[in-house]
Amino acid sequence: MSVATYKTKFKVTGLDCPSCAKTIETGVNQVDGVESCQLNFNTGTLKVDGVAEEQAVIERIRELGHDVVDQTGADHASEESSAPPSNFFQFLWSRTDTRLALFGAILILPGLIFQEIGQMEHWLINILSVAAMLVAGWPVAQSAWRAVKINREININVLMTIAAIGAVIIGAYTEAGMVMVLFAMGEGLEGYTASRARNSIRSLMTLQPNQAIRLIQHGDQTIEEQVNINELQIGDTVLVKPGERIPMDGQVERGQSAVNQAPITGESKLIDKTAGETVFASSINGEGVLEIKVSHLASDNTISRLIKLVEDAQEKRAPTQRFIDKFAQYYTPAVVALALLVIIIPTLLFGQPFWNPNEETFGWLYRGLALLVVACPCALVISTPVSIISAISNAARRGLLIKGGIHLETLSNIKTIAFDKTGTLTKGQPNVVSVQSVTCDSAPHTSQYCLTCDNMLALASAVERRSEHPLAQAIINEASERGLEDRYPAGEMVHAIVGKGVAGEVDGQSVLIGSHTYFDAEVPHPNHDCQNALQQAKQGQTPLMVEVNGNYLGTITVADTVRPSSRDALEQLKQAGVNELVMLTGDMQAVAQVIAQDVGVTAVKADLLPEHKVAAIEALQREHGLVAMVGDGINDAPALATAEVGIAIGGISGGTSQAMETADITLMSDDLRHLAFAVRLSQATKRTIGVNIWFSIGIKLLFLVLVLFGVGTMWMAVLADVGTSLLVTLNGMRLSGYER
Repeated sequence: MSVATYKTKFKVTGLDCPSCAKTIETGVNQVDGVESCQLNFNTGTLKVDGVAEEQAVIERIRELGHDVVDQTGADHASEESSAPPSNFFQFLWSRTDTRLALFGAILILPGLIFQEIGQMEHWLINILSVAAMLVAGWPVAQSAWRAVKINREININVLMTIAAIGAVIIGAYTEAGMVMVLFAMGEGLEGYTASRARNSIRSLMTLQPNQAIRLIQHGDQTIEEQVNINELQIGDTVLVKPGERIPMDGQVERGQSAVNQAPITGESKLIDKTAGETVFASSINGEGVLEIKVSHLASDNTISRLIKLVEDAQEKRAPTQRFIDKFAQYYTPAVVALALLVIIIPTLLFGQPFWNPNEETFGWLYRGLALLVVACPCALVISTPVSIISAISNAARRGLLIKGGIHLETLSNIKTIAFDKTGTLTKGQPNVVSVQSVTCDSAPHTSQYCLTCDNMLALASAVERRSEHPLAQAIINEASERGLEDRYPAGEMVHAIVGKGVAGEVDGQSVLIGSHTYFDAEVPHPNHDCQNALQQAKQGQTPLMVEVNGNYLGTITVADTVRPSSRDALEQLKQAGVNELVMLTGDMQAVAQVIAQDVGVTAVKADLLPEHKVAAIEALQREHGLVAMVGDGINDAPALATAEVGIAIGGISGGTSQAMETADITLMSDDLRHLAFAVRLSQATKRTIGVNIWFSIGIKLLFLVLVLFGVGTMWMAVLADVGTSLLVTLNGMRLSGYER
C-alpha cells in the first residue's frame, strides 16, 4: 500500500484564500501517521511529514471539500493543465460552488430590486431569497460543517453560515440570500485573482522549449532528429536555428551567433557566442546557426533550477504572513464570542430589543449577526501572500532569485551592505587597461590609435596564444577587440620563463613578455617607464613589459577592472536609503582605496582573509544592526551565511548551481543594478503589505462602528469585505509589474 513518507507532496486545488489552506492543514494533521504538514496557499502544495497512507491523506483533503491533482507537486505539465481560465466568468462556470453562486445571484435579484430598492413585500420574493441562500450557501454550509465536525474549529464559513441562518430566523430573507450570494461570489473572485498570482511562475515555465533537434552521426551523414528535451543526455549535440530558443545548457561546438540571455539574466543585450562558449537553456538565439553539446539534463539545467528555486521561495512564509496566520487562528473564535456579547449584554443588562422592533430599527440579534459578517478576516489574511508571490515572480523575470518572503522582507529593512571586491565590484578577471610603446607620445588611454602600440600588442598576442596564463587571455582578448588577432601567425617555440614571463618566435622575430622585476634585472628600459610600472603596481595593476629582438618595445598594463554597473548601482542604493556601503577585500589598503574611490563605497576594510570577512560582518552588525553581504557565492560563503541576507552576484559566470544554492538572493547576471532593483522592490513590497493590512483593518473598524450603531446592514458588510479582499489582492498583484 502506498505510504506518504517524509516530505511527501500533494497538489491541492480549489484554494480561494489562506483560511482554506489552514482548514486543510488542521484536518490532515489529524490523519493517523501524519507527524506534521504544511499547505502553502501561494503554491497549493501540501507537504506531509510522517508515514500516513497517501490515500488517507487524499480522502481527508476531499472530505474537506478540495481535491488533489498532482501528488508529487513537481510535474510542471500537470500544473499547466490546471492553469486558471482566461477570464473571471469562465472561472466561475468551471467550478460547482461558483456555478451555484451564479444561480443564487439570479434568484436574489427580485429581492434586491423589489424589496431592498422598491420597498415591496411579497411572500414569493421571500421564497426566492431563501432559495438563493440555500443554492449559493450550500457549499459554504458544507465547508462550515466539515470544519466543526472534523477540525473542531470555527472558520470564516462558520461565521457566514450562522449569520445567514440567523437572518432567516429574524425574517431578513433578502439579506440572508444576499450574504450568501455575495460571500460565495467573493470567494470565487478571491480564488480567481489568487490563482492568477499563484500561477505567475508559469511565465517562467513557458520560456523553456519542450522539443529539440538532436544531431546523430551515421558514418559521413548527419541526421536531424526532433526529440523531447527529457530524452537528451549529457554529451548529445543539438541544433539551434536562428530565432529559436536554446533548449538546453551546453557549450557551442560549431557556429557563431549573438544570443539574448534576458530570460536568465534579465539583461536584454546580445552576447556573442562562438565555439567553446557556454549557453543557457531558454536563451534566444540570434541570426546564426549553433550546434551545442549538452552539459546538463533537462531537470538540472539553469531554467529548471531557477523555476524550482522560485517555487520553493513561494512556499516560505514571511514573518508578517506567519504573524497574520497565527492571529487569524485566534481571531475568528474571538469574533464569535464578541458577537454573543453584543447580542446578550445590551438585551439583558440595558433592556435593549433582541428582535428588530420595526423595519427602521435593528435589534441586537441582527447587530450581532452583522458583526460576524463584518469581522470576516479574508482581506487581512490574503493581503500578504499575494504581495510576496507577485514580488518574487517579478524578481525572477529580472534574473533575481529571492528564496522566500523572509529574505524579501529582511532586505527592505537593510541599511548596511558589505561587498566583496574581486568578482563583485570588479569583473574578477584581468583586462588590458593600457598599451604604451616606447616610441608613442600619446597618453595610455588614447594609445589604441597608435600604430606602434597596436603592432606591439599584436606581437604579444601571437606569443600568448600558446600560453594558458590568465594574463595571456587578457592580452589575446584586447588584440581581438582591436582586430589584431590575425596580424601575425601564432608564435613558435613558445616557452615560459617560470615566474618571470613567456618568450617565442613570431614571424622571424624574437619576442619576450615579462614582469617589471625581470626586466629590471635583464632588459634595459627607460627610467620613466620604470617609475610608471612601480606606480601601477602600487595601484594593484600588473605591468607587462615587451622586448623584441633584444630591444625594449613598451608596456602592456593588465588589471582587474571595475564592473561598468558598479558605480551606478551603488549610487542607486544610496538613493534607496542604504547608508553604509562597505567594501571587504584581501587586497592591500592602497590598492583597495583606488577601487573604493572609483565605485563610491562609504568605507573600506582591506587585508582580509575569509575568516576576517566574517569578523568584519559581525562588527558591522554590532554597529549598524541588519547587514547584507554581496559576494560570489562560493569563496565568500562564510560571510554570506553570517549576514542577515546573503546575496550572490554573477550566478551565470560564477558557478550557477553553487551560487544559487548558497545565497538567500542570487543575481543571475553580473549587473549590480539588479541589486538596487531588489532593494527597491523589497521596500515597495513592505509598503504594499502595510497599506493592505491597515486598509483591511480600517474597513473592519468602520463597519463595526456602523453595525453597532444600527446603521450597517449584513449585505453591506459582506459587500465591503468582498470589495476589500479584491482591492488588497489587486494592490498586491501590482508588484508583479513593478518597474516593468
